[in-house]
Amino acid sequence: MDAYSERQFRDFIGDNAPSGLKPLVIDLSKIDFIDSSGLGALVQLAKQWNEGKRRFLIVGNSRVVQTVKLVRLEAFLNLQPDLSTALGNIAAA
Repeated sequence: MDAYSERQFRDFIGDNAPSGLKPLVIDLSKIDFIDSSGLGALVQLAKQWNEGKRRFLIVGNSRVVQTVKLVRLEAFLNLQPDLSTALGNIAAA
């Protein structure tokens, strides 16, 4: 996820995000790369969902996790170790 795919990502989320107060889980475990543009898109999305009192969780692979932790956004983006954990956290809420 980079400057070239960021707009496509935003458009996809805008067209497919759940309505109401349903949570959003974004599974990035299959992407190879995320840069500052991709992180910026995630931060803006997290802000929108947090302001709307909606749950927002990110799942990432080791590369995504490393990048997110490098900029210390793991708590803000509600970074989850895997999809099962993310879905379990939603079900428990």
